[in-house]
Amino acid sequence: MTKKLSGRLITFEGPEKSGKSTQVKLLSAYLESRGYNTIFIREPGSTKIGEKIRKLLLDKRSTDMSSMAEMLLYAAARAQLVEERIRPALKNGCIVLCDRFSDSTMAYQGFGCGLEIETIKKICSLATGGIKPDMTFLLDSRTSYENLKHNKTPDRIELRPDAFHSRVRQGYFVLARLEPRRIKIIQVADDISVTQAKIRKMVEKCLSKTS
Repeated sequence: MTKKLSGRLITFEGPEKSGKSTQVKLLSAYLESRGYNTIFIREPGSTKIGEKIRKLLLDKRSTDMSSMAEMLLYAAARAQLVEERIRPALKNGCIVLCDRFSDSTMAYQGFGCGLEIETIKKICSLATGGIKPDMTFLLDSRTSYENLKHNKTPDRIELRPDAFHSRVRQGYFVLARLEPRRIKIIQVADDISVTQAKIRKMVEKCLSKTS
C-alpha cells in the first residue's frame, strides 16, 4: 500500500480530451520548481513494454479485440509500470504524477464496455500490488466531446460512439461519489491557468498534511 511508502501517488483522470494531460504536465513543472522530486508518467506506457501495449490498444486496426482482452492488456501495462517505475519512485520519496491509473479501467472497461466491476477491481488490485493513489483529480470538461469530434487523428478508443463516452463520464462520477475524499472533481475552466490554480491549491494542502 502507498501508506507504507514515503512518496505520494497523484493521478489524473477524465474522459478523452478533458485536458488532463496538459494539467499534469503543468503540475509536474510547478512541483519541480518548488524543489519536489517528481516524476511524470502516463498509462498505458512509460515503460518499453507499456508503450508496445499502448500501440496495440490504440491501433485502429485492432478491431477484433474483445473487452476482456482490452482490460487485461491495460492491467498488464499497469503491472509493469508499477514494478518498474511507480513502486521504486514511491520508495525513494518521489511524488509520482500519473496520467490515468486504475480508475480509467473502471470507467472505460467497466462502465463503458460493461465488464463486471468486481472482476475489474480484483484484476486492478493484482496489477498494482495494492498500491492506490493518495489523490486523484477527475477533470470534467463541457467541451471534451466537441474536442473529440474535431480530432483529425482519433485512436481506437476515441473512435467509439458518443454513448460509450457518455457512460465513461457517468462512470467517473459514480467512482467520485464512492470515494469523495480521494477523487476531487475539477470543472475545467476555459483558462488553463485557472484550472491549474485549483489543482495546485489541493496538492499543496495534501502535501502539507504528509510532509
